[in-house]
Amino acid sequence: MKGYVFHGPGQSAWEEVPDPAVKEPDDAIVRVEAVTICGTDLHILKGDVPEVRPGTVLGHEAVGEIVETGGDVRTVRPGDRVLVSCVSACGRCGYCREGMYGQCRGGGGWILGHRVDGTQAEYVRVPYADLSVYPLPGALADEDAVLLSDIFPTAYEVGVLNGRVRPGDTVVVVGAGPVGLAAIATARLFAPERIVAVDLAASRLQAAKEFGAEAVADASEAPEQLIADLTGGLGADVAIEAVGVPETFELCTRVVRPGGHIANVGVHAAPATLHLEDLWIRNVTITTGLVDTHSTPALLRMAAAGRLPTRRMVTHTFPLDRMQEAYDVFGNAAETGALKVVLGVPQHEVVPVGPTV
Repeated sequence: MKGYVFHGPGQSAWEEVPDPAVKEPDDAIVRVEAVTICGTDLHILKGDVPEVRPGTVLGHEAVGEIVETGGDVRTVRPGDRVLVSCVSACGRCGYCREGMYGQCRGGGGWILGHRVDGTQAEYVRVPYADLSVYPLPGALADEDAVLLSDIFPTAYEVGVLNGRVRPGDTVVVVGAGPVGLAAIATARLFAPERIVAVDLAASRLQAAKEFGAEAVADASEAPEQLIADLTGGLGADVAIEAVGVPETFELCTRVVRPGGHIANVGVHAAPATLHLEDLWIRNVTITTGLVDTHSTPALLRMAAAGRLPTRRMVTHTFPLDRMQEAYDVFGNAAETGALKVVLGVPQHEVVPVGPTV
């Protein structure tokens, strides 16, 4: 088969790789039908994630069809159409028993495209299949479902839930890329008074409005003042950092109100200064996190019911064998306007929900 292989910082290729095979009794082999690219994949290619070994097939998000399972797999069988989660769960360790699958100590966690070969290939081996793939409803198209592998649960759990968004809150989302937009969409489920999006790109600020932000601010034009004006000088109840650079994290610490929450979602490759000399007296809660994907079943139900704006996130589609072109488009989003790129996307019959005429 072919897969997109990391060969070291700045080096990667779509090339022949060995077919995956069942190695453990709880494995499943999935034929990949739709896959997407994550900002974390770009971090890997830059060398920011040194534990990824050269020769690893990248990718941790996919939709596909089960073609083979190990003898211990009980919840899926060959022929099932499934979502492959970005996080694998052994189901037995203490963290998994608490629903903290991202911290799995039994061999799971974020392993696909990280410690084992990932999903940007024609086939993928998925360990711990019973807890790491989800059967898909017929009402959900591949292009919609694949966004529930990572960005929607990440934005919802690490941003909205960790940030404790409540009705009536002012929520500031710093970074209007795919995860930031998903944070805006899922924060709206909690009826905040307003959502303010901050970004440098005018196209992404426009997208933020389309996803539900009531106000937007150019990051280069003192967004602190706009947020102060909107909140009577108090600041945001919740600030969600969705970029992963020191400047955006530090901006969150400046715009959050006393007693507020900062939810860091971005993947940081450099240290950020924590101004405890200012923050110690303000009762600010700061959370970080890797997604656990405990929300995936609920998000799948909402997406199937049309309650999540998944399709609007997809700006470019490609066949699998144009992986390098897709990376070029996604990696140059400022010029291409890319939000999410989806590869593969074969056509499945989508079962309508509700009565038909």
